[in-house]
Amino acid sequence: MVWSPDVYIYPFLFLALYFESFLLVTFLSKPARMRRLKTAELSVVPNVAIIVPCWNEETTIAGTVESLLALEYPKEKLSLILINDGSTDGTPAVIDRFAEHPQITTIHKENGGKFTAMNIGIEHAKDAELIGFLDADSFVAPDSLREIVAAFDAPDIAAVTASMSIHKPITLFQRMQYAEYSLSITLRHVFASINGLYVAPGPFSFYRRSVFTEIGLFKHAYLAEDMEMSMRVQRAGLRIGNAIRARVYTKGPSTFPKLLTQRVRWTTGFLRNALFDYRDLLGNKKNKVLGMLVLPFALYAVVGGISLFVYGLYQTITHGLHTISMAQTVPFSFLFSWHPFNWFYLPFTITTLLGAALMLNVFVWMMLGKYLSKTPGKLVLNIAIFIVLYGIVAPVWLIRSVSDVALGTRTPWR
Repeated sequence: MVWSPDVYIYPFLFLALYFESFLLVTFLSKPARMRRLKTAELSVVPNVAIIVPCWNEETTIAGTVESLLALEYPKEKLSLILINDGSTDGTPAVIDRFAEHPQITTIHKENGGKFTAMNIGIEHAKDAELIGFLDADSFVAPDSLREIVAAFDAPDIAAVTASMSIHKPITLFQRMQYAEYSLSITLRHVFASINGLYVAPGPFSFYRRSVFTEIGLFKHAYLAEDMEMSMRVQRAGLRIGNAIRARVYTKGPSTFPKLLTQRVRWTTGFLRNALFDYRDLLGNKKNKVLGMLVLPFALYAVVGGISLFVYGLYQTITHGLHTISMAQTVPFSFLFSWHPFNWFYLPFTITTLLGAALMLNVFVWMMLGKYLSKTPGKLVLNIAIFIVLYGIVAPVWLIRSVSDVALGTRTPWR
């Protein structure tokens, strides 16, 4: 019997396709459909505070604040708290321009990390029933807050996330992220419908104030404070919802080194929280979907992503060596012949068919995310860039992250 590396990769492709099929069934289920059809009509208008922690964001913070002031929400019910976390650029001066605005409170503090700025903001939001957060490089659509508030439609919903997109992508890496974020919009919506979310991202996620009283404030959490808080919410038996039409736009990293730093921070934060501080959630029957399916598959995706990369690298090297060997054996000739195309010669193996099915599902999820969230921008070109780049660059941060966690390497913020 001749061993083939394809046998090694079958389980990864099959399980990934199974997981995507489960997500499709969930997307078509009644709870998910009802959530998509729900309108943002508010019977109650709660007091809302939005906290904007800032560190060296002089070029974007003004636009962030202006987008918040343009929110379609009663002004007397909305307050903004801008917190300068020891910036060394012109951020303090930009923040001070808003100091006299009746809706805005400005705070300057020594640098202590994002989570410390968020906690100070929570302490100042004494009258708020809902407390949200927005990164200082992000911007919101005018109707987003109404969508968020409407999603707090059950007592056990402790937090609500928005649909995040890349703001005006320019570079290849930003365009790749645009397609990736479109996929995430659909996945976040599906996970929320089955209480499977394990992260409420920094840009425009909201919490009931009572959550911080019951389970505490933010922690350092390996520079993944939003993920740690979300896992703590899940451990407490509460739910995290999603407002798919609440649009927030963020400035994605424009170069690969910046993207690598961001994704290593995200991935190491996930691995350290999931495997160390919140390993009790893995396989936990109390949080069935999260503990039995979502978290295990998220960990599996890290292993699978690295494995697929190693498999592809092995196949490329093997094919290259075979080509070199053939070139040395067969005399070189400039005479080429054109053969007509024939479907019979396409490599319809189980591996290629599973891979094609996976990619087709991914493309459908991306298009659904853009359509349901009504996110502007051209998706087709960005999908093409995603196809070319993602499979090459993602394994780099996965391998680096696993290495950092295994070796106990400290992860930088930027």
